[in-house]
This record gives sequence, structure tokens and C-alpha cells, in this order.
Amino acid sequence: MNPPVIDTITLGGGCFWCVEAVYERVRGITAVESGYCNGAVLNPTYEQVCSGNTGHAEVVRVSFDTAQISLREVLEIFFVVHDPTTLNRQGNDAGTQYRSGIYFRNTAQEAVAREVLAEVDAHHNGRAVTEVLAEANYTRAESYHQHYFANHPNQGYCAMVVAPKVEKFKKTFASRVLPA
Repeated sequence: MNPPVIDTITLGGGCFWCVEAVYERVRGITAVESGYCNGAVLNPTYEQVCSGNTGHAEVVRVSFDTAQISLREVLEIFFVVHDPTTLNRQGNDAGTQYRSGIYFRNTAQEAVAREVLAEVDAHHNGRAVTEVLAEANYTRAESYHQHYFANHPNQGYCAMVVAPKVEKFKKTFASRVLPA
């Protein structure tokens, strides 16, 4: 029996708590980590990133078993659970750190990302603003950000913003939801 082939892509879709909460429930995902990438400051803190001055995006690194879920499927979920047409914003979260982005690790990932984004852009009549760039200057977010929704489901932001995104994922991709 061959060992699983694990691939990893980094995604920015607004607040990382939302994106992380969804991917932690996806069949075939092996790890999800909140972090920051594609900014100018080395090892930024949450406060620095929130200032909007570092150039970083809030992101999640998503690792997945390619025998169970494809990169295309990972990206299809991504485009359902965030709005790829709002520049530097998701809902009330505004700033460059909340931009929509796919941060690839190799040319094969880039090709799939650009193909899926072109389909999404056509669906949204040319309004998609998602950037597709090589991942650069990644920093893992502070420990208290990891598994945030799982640890704080009744916190106000989680109940009002994160939970509806998780429910949207569950309804749209029922066959991909991990059993409870």
C-alpha cells in the first residue's frame, strides 16, 4: 500500500478563523494552520498584520491527501465560502490583510489555481479580484489563533460570521463533510 501523497496550498479568504473552520471539516484535509504570508516584515505579529502596514494576508495553509481530494476541489470550496469579488474585504473585515488570494508552491498548483480562478471570474462577470502568487514570507499565526472556531464557537464573531460560512460549506459540499 502506497503512503498518502500530501500536498499543501495557502489560501487567503478574509479572516483566517473562517477559512480554517471550514477546512477543518473537509474530508481529505490532513492539516490546517492559520498564518500570514506575502508581506514585507519577517515574523510579523497579529497586531502588526492588523495594522495593514506589513503587506501580509491572513491565510490558512491547507494540507490535503491527493487520493481523497484534489487541489481543484480544495479551491472550489474556497470560492464558495468567501467572496472573491470584494477587494481587500470580506464582510465587515476590511484591509489588505483580508484580501482574496491563492499562494502556490509550484507551477502545477499555479496552473490549477489560474484555471479555477478563470472559471470563477467568468461566473462573476469578470469581477474576481483574487490574486494568484507564489507563497512568500509565511509565518505561522500565534497559538491562540489555531483552531479558533473549534475552541470558541460561542464567541460573538464566531457565532455571527464563522458559523454561517461553516454551514454554507456543509450544505454546498455535503459529501465532503467529515463525520462528526
